[in-house]
Amino acid sequence: MGDLLLVIDEGTTSTRAMLFEPGGKCIGTQAEELTQHYPGPGLVEHDAAEIWAKTSTCAAAMVEKAGGPERIAAIGITNQRETIVFWDKTTGEPLAPAIVWQDRRTAAMCRAWRDAGEEPAIQARTGLLLDPYFSGTKIAWAMQNWPQLAEAGDRLAIGTIESWLVWKLTANGRKGGLHVTDATNASRTLLMGLGSGGWNDSLIDMFGAPREALGEIVDCAGRFGTTTLFGGEIPICGMAGDQQAATIGQACFAKGETKATYGTGAFILANAGTTPPSSKNRLLATVLWQLNGRRTYAIEGAVFVAGSLIQWLRDSVGLIGTAPETEALARSVPDNGGVYLVPALSGLGAPWWEPEARGALTGLSFASTRAHIVRAALEAMTHQSHDLKTAFAADGADWARLRVDGGMVTNDWIAQDLADILGIPVDRPDFAETTALGAAMLAGVGCGLFGGLEGAAGMRGAGKVFEPEIEAAARHARLDGWNAAVHHVVR
Repeated sequence: MGDLLLVIDEGTTSTRAMLFEPGGKCIGTQAEELTQHYPGPGLVEHDAAEIWAKTSTCAAAMVEKAGGPERIAAIGITNQRETIVFWDKTTGEPLAPAIVWQDRRTAAMCRAWRDAGEEPAIQARTGLLLDPYFSGTKIAWAMQNWPQLAEAGDRLAIGTIESWLVWKLTANGRKGGLHVTDATNASRTLLMGLGSGGWNDSLIDMFGAPREALGEIVDCAGRFGTTTLFGGEIPICGMAGDQQAATIGQACFAKGETKATYGTGAFILANAGTTPPSSKNRLLATVLWQLNGRRTYAIEGAVFVAGSLIQWLRDSVGLIGTAPETEALARSVPDNGGVYLVPALSGLGAPWWEPEARGALTGLSFASTRAHIVRAALEAMTHQSHDLKTAFAADGADWARLRVDGGMVTNDWIAQDLADILGIPVDRPDFAETTALGAAMLAGVGCGLFGGLEGAAGMRGAGKVFEPEIEAAARHARLDGWNAAVHHVVR
C-alpha cells in the first residue's frame, strides 16, 4: 500500500480531485466546472451523471499523477451537502435531476408545516429547521411531482452526493454498488435522529421518503468498499460533508473551536462536544464527525449567499470583471459611503431563516460609486458573520477566535474586516483548501495512517492571524447601518 491520499472534493460549481502526502502537502489537483441548471425562479439543479463523469475524470488524472493506484493508500470524499440524487439501482443511472442545496422550490411546503406547528418537534429530533435547504423537503417534493420515482419501486435509490459517488465507485463496472451515507451528510436530511444516529421512521413517513431507497448510515472514517475503476484496488476510507470536512481540516478538535468557510455560501461551525446541542436562536445542531459509532457534534450557522454574490456582480450585473479586483476597489474608498447590500438573492439563512426574502441595496446617493457598492458586497459577508456570532453567543457558544478558509478570504481585506467587525483574532491557514484537507485526514484515519484525528492535525500547517484594528465606535456605526438595512427585507 502506498501512503498518498486521494481526495474527491465535489462542490456546487466544480468537482475536483486532489493528491496529498501524509504531512499535508498537496502535490496535485485536477478540476472540472459543473453546469448549473436554473429551470425556473428559485430552482437549482445538477445533472448527477455529469457530476460522476467529471469526478471520475479528475480522479483518474490524479491516480496517473500518483504513479498508479498502488501508490494511493485511500480515497477521501467530501461533498456539497443537502443536494439530493435519485437513481436506479438496476441501471446505476439518475432517474431525475439532482436538486441542489440552494433550491427553494419547497418554500411553500415548509411554510405550511411551520404553520401547522411541526417545526419545534423537527428541531428537537434532528437539530435542523423546516427550510427548503434540507434534503428531506426536496425528497418530499420529488416524490409528489416526479412520477418516475414512485414507478421505480424497489429500484429507487436516494442519497446525497457522497452516497452517489460511493455507489458509482464501488460498482466497479457492475450496475450495483455500495449504498451508504456518512453520519454528517445523513444529519442534514431531516430524516436522521440527531441523538440516535439512525433513520427516524416518523420523519421518513412525514417526508414520504421510501425507507428501502435510503443508504446505511456509517462512520466518517473506516473502510467503505474499494474501487477498481482506476487500474487497481483503492479503498474508500473517509467521508464527510464539505463544512464538517473543513472544520476537521482546520483542526477544530476541542469543544468551542470554531471555523468559517466563505465559498459559494458561508458556513460557520463550532465544535459542541459529544452531547447533542440545542439552539434557542435558530442555529443548527449537526453531526461534526462520527468515529467508531461515537458522534461529535457542532452548532452551525449557514449563510446562503457569499462568494456567489461576487459571481453575480461579475456575471449578471457586470459591475466587476474578475473577483480579485474587488479587494482593490474596496481599498479605494475610505468607507462604504452609507451603502449596504443585503444579499438575500436566494433568501436569508441563519439566524433569520427567511426563504422568501429578497436582496436590497440601500443608502445610495449621487456620491455613491461602483467601489462603494463592491465594498458593501464584501462587507455583507462580515455583517452576516456578526449576526451569527451574536446568535452563537446567545446559545452559550461565543467565539474567542475564528479560523477561516474558502475562496473569499484569500482576499486580505475581507480577512481584516472580519477581525475588525467581529472583534476577535481571525486565523487563516496558508493552505486554504481545508475542506479537501479534512477529507484527507479522515481517509488517513480510516486506512490506518493516523491513529486518530489528533494525529492528523499536523496536516493543517501554519497560518496568518489578523487582529482587530478599528475602534469600537466605528464598529458599532457599521453594525447599526447593517441592522437597518437587513430589516428592510426581513418580515
